[in-house]
Amino acid sequence: MPYRPKKMERQVVGGILRRFRNWLPRHGAGPPQDNLGEVVKEPERAQEHCLPNFAGGQHFFEYLLVVSLKKKPSGDDYEPTITYQFPKRENLLRGQQEEEERLLGAIPLFCFPDGNEWAPLTEYPRETFSFVLTNVDGSRKIGYCRRLLPAGRGPRLPRVYCIISCIGCFGLFSKILDEVEKRHQISMAVIYPFMQGLREAAFPAPGKTVTLKSFIPDSGTEFISLTRPLDSHLEHVDFSSLLRCLSFEQILQIFASAVLERRIIFLAEGLSTLSQCIHAAAALLYPFSWAHTYIPVVPESLLATVCCPTPFMVGVQMRFRQEVMESPMEEVGDEKDILPPKLQEDILESLGQGIKGSQTSEQINEHVSGPFVQFFVKTVGHYASYIKREANGQGHFQERGFYKALTSKANRRFVKKFVKTQLFSLFIQEAEKSKNPPAGYFQQKILEYEERKKQKKPKEKTLK
Repeated sequence: MPYRPKKMERQVVGGILRRFRNWLPRHGAGPPQDNLGEVVKEPERAQEHCLPNFAGGQHFFEYLLVVSLKKKPSGDDYEPTITYQFPKRENLLRGQQEEEERLLGAIPLFCFPDGNEWAPLTEYPRETFSFVLTNVDGSRKIGYCRRLLPAGRGPRLPRVYCIISCIGCFGLFSKILDEVEKRHQISMAVIYPFMQGLREAAFPAPGKTVTLKSFIPDSGTEFISLTRPLDSHLEHVDFSSLLRCLSFEQILQIFASAVLERRIIFLAEGLSTLSQCIHAAAALLYPFSWAHTYIPVVPESLLATVCCPTPFMVGVQMRFRQEVMESPMEEVGDEKDILPPKLQEDILESLGQGIKGSQTSEQINEHVSGPFVQFFVKTVGHYASYIKREANGQGHFQERGFYKALTSKANRRFVKKFVKTQLFSLFIQEAEKSKNPPAGYFQQKILEYEERKKQKKPKEKTLK
């Protein structure tokens, strides 16, 4: 269950946060808040903007990294260290080299976020998880991680294979990690030609497939097909973990808290569960984007992030629950009153229609996401009609007329609050700049909803 911290005493986050300040940027859409102290200036930098829908043609990835645990010279503890990097970057300009060093310096901490109490193991269940780093210029890097025991006998330490990419497509990169894992059992040398082929391939457009040819000793040549979902707005998420961990009512409460931009902490032990659940929770906000502190798995060294008095959505491993709970915590308790009652019923009814075991992950994603998209269609889908444009095309949003157009008092009460959020402000700023409504999935659902309303009106007149 998510927890929400009360305002905690200001604490100065240590050097570990300052180390990553250039890869954990602050959000620039709103005015800075005064007198919040060092604790806000640092963690506020960790956030995720909306992952873009790529048309295709980009490189699949920037780096493949192997992060291993190495014993510290000063004692028995281990620290994560990059022990393999592909490709090696040469002839970089000074600024590019500094940026690369900052990026590569931040990654090991997020590959092993669960502290340094490690010892050699003979068994370890593999884990697949991800993290997001956002640079000060707004560019995003996503780390796709597979943590497992390297091949061998006897006790040994886990290792992480981490693919760094600017592309949000979790299902596709999970399949790539499967291929990396299969090759790591043979030799690191077998991984290189596969990743080289992947780097030379162009990222496919939505619904398209790219096929790679790869040779494996003793197995021969293999052909590996990587396909993107046709509907790309959900390709960066998998709702299965969220459904396993939470009831529909709890998911609705998280959604209600998120639309009002509250501070939300997810607690779970598994890295996979945490990262998948938080990505899924953020995806429920589509077509809006969570624009505040966003850390799917908070490393132990960065737990002071939960002291931040500004909005955040973070994941904390259960083993650190005590550290989080030592500070005063509160459940606000009004989640059921945030959303209009009728629309809450609609969401729960749609979710409760059941998911069949034969459904694909894409169908499950659509089943879960669809009711929340419809919620926004019914509450704010008329936004384009209330953007008045000057001769030069610049738009101006008519806020008062927008929410007064809603006939339902409950819907109007919600929208009056929602229009004050960064979620809505960023969305409407983009809409004001654009001369035409974006021809995306949300706009498609708005048009379908308006068409259904038109068809419904003649029937109502006939019944009268």
